[in-house]
Amino acid sequence: MKLSDLLKFEEDLSLEKNTVVILRWIALIGQLITIYFVHFYIDFDLPLIFCSLTIFFGGLTNIFIQFNFKKNQLSNIESTILLFYDVIQLAVLIYLTGGVTNPFIIFLIVPALISSTLLNLASTLFLSIITVMSLVLLTFNYFPLPSEGNLHFHVPEYYIYSIPSALVIALIFLNYFGFRFGYEARRRGNALNRLELVLAKEQELESIGHQAAAAAHSLGTPLSTITVIAKELKKEIGNNKEFEEDVNTILEQAKKCGDILKKISQNQIVDDEYVKNITLQDLLFEITKSFESITEKNLNLNLENAKKRILIKRSAEITYGIRNFVGNAVKFSKKNVNINLVGNNQTTTLQISDDGPGFPDDIYKIIGEPYITTKSKKLKSKAGLGLGTFIGKTLLERKKANIEFLKSSDGGALVEISWNNKDFIRS
Repeated sequence: MKLSDLLKFEEDLSLEKNTVVILRWIALIGQLITIYFVHFYIDFDLPLIFCSLTIFFGGLTNIFIQFNFKKNQLSNIESTILLFYDVIQLAVLIYLTGGVTNPFIIFLIVPALISSTLLNLASTLFLSIITVMSLVLLTFNYFPLPSEGNLHFHVPEYYIYSIPSALVIALIFLNYFGFRFGYEARRRGNALNRLELVLAKEQELESIGHQAAAAAHSLGTPLSTITVIAKELKKEIGNNKEFEEDVNTILEQAKKCGDILKKISQNQIVDDEYVKNITLQDLLFEITKSFESITEKNLNLNLENAKKRILIKRSAEITYGIRNFVGNAVKFSKKNVNINLVGNNQTTTLQISDDGPGFPDDIYKIIGEPYITTKSKKLKSKAGLGLGTFIGKTLLERKKANIEFLKSSDGGALVEISWNNKDFIRS
C-alpha cells in the first residue's frame, strides 16, 4: 500500500481527552516526586527551580485541556501538538538533570510510541524526528547529572554516544511494531464496522421480504372471500344495472389485488414455515436466477451431487455470503461460472468456480483479509480492497462454515464453502 493511501486511511484518528489528561497527570506527578526526592531526600544538587517551573507549565497545559476543551475526543492534529509539547517538556527536564546520562531518558520516546499506536503515520514520523533531534542535542548539551557533593559522573565518549544510538534503534523498532499492530487493529475494526452495516442492511431487506411474503399469504384468504361474495352478489342482482357496475368493479379490483400479491410472492406459499425456512438447493436456485437476469455469462447450477435436500433457516449471513462469492465469480469469469453442491450424510460442500484469471499470486495467502490490493495489472481494474470477500467469509464463518480459496480446473478461482450438516442445520 502506498504512503498516500496510509495517510488517507488514517486521517480521522483521535485520542480520548480524559485518558490523555489522566496519563499526563500521572507523568507530571511522577516527575515532581522524582525531582523532590532526589533533591531533598538523597540530597543531590540540581536546578530545582527550573525543574519545578518545567513541570508547572506542563500542569498548566493539562488544566487548560481538562477545562477548556469541551469535546471528549482530541483530533489527530490536537493530539500531535500535545505529544509534541510533551517531548519538548521532557527534553528540557532531562537537559537540566544530566541529559543522555539520566536513566529516565528512555521516557523521551514514549510520546512517539503512543502516536505509532493511536495516531496516523504523519504524526508518528513528525514526533519521531523531533525525538531524534532532542536525543542528539541532549548528547552534547546538558547540565551535569545530579550527584553527591563534587562527584561528577564521567563515562567514555563511546558510551555516551551509544545511549542515544540505542534509543533511536528502539524508537524505530517499537514504532514499527506499534504502527503495524495499531494499523491492523484499526483496519480490521473498520472492516468489521462495514460488515455490521452490510449485515444490518441485509437483515432489513430480508425482513421486508418476509413481511411481504407473510402479507401475501395472509391477504390471500380474505381476498378470496371478497371475490366469492362479489360473485354471489352478481348472481343475486341479475340485470340490475344500478348495482351491476359496482359489483363488476369490485371483482376487477379483487383480481388486480390477486395479481399484485402473486408478483410480491414469487413462490407458492403453502404455510408460514416458508417465511422462516428454505432448502439450500432452493436458495442456490434463487441466487443463480437473480444473477442470470443481469449478466450474459453462463451460470451452471449443479445440484445432482447433493444426496438429500437440506432444510435451513433463512439467514442474511448465508444469503449474503453466497451471493458475494457468486457475484465475484461472475465479475471475474470470462464466460462460465459453475456452482456445484456436493453432500453426504455428514457434510455439505458448495463449490463456486469460474474460468477467469484466478486468485493473484501476490495476495493468494492472505485472501479473506480486509484492505488488500493486488499488483496484477489484469485484475487491478476489477479488484477492490478485499472488503467484500472479507465480509462474505466472516458472515459464513459465523454460520459454522469453513471457507477455502483454491484454483479451479479451468485455471480460474474456486471457493469451497463447507458445513458439518449438524452445525449447518442448527445455524
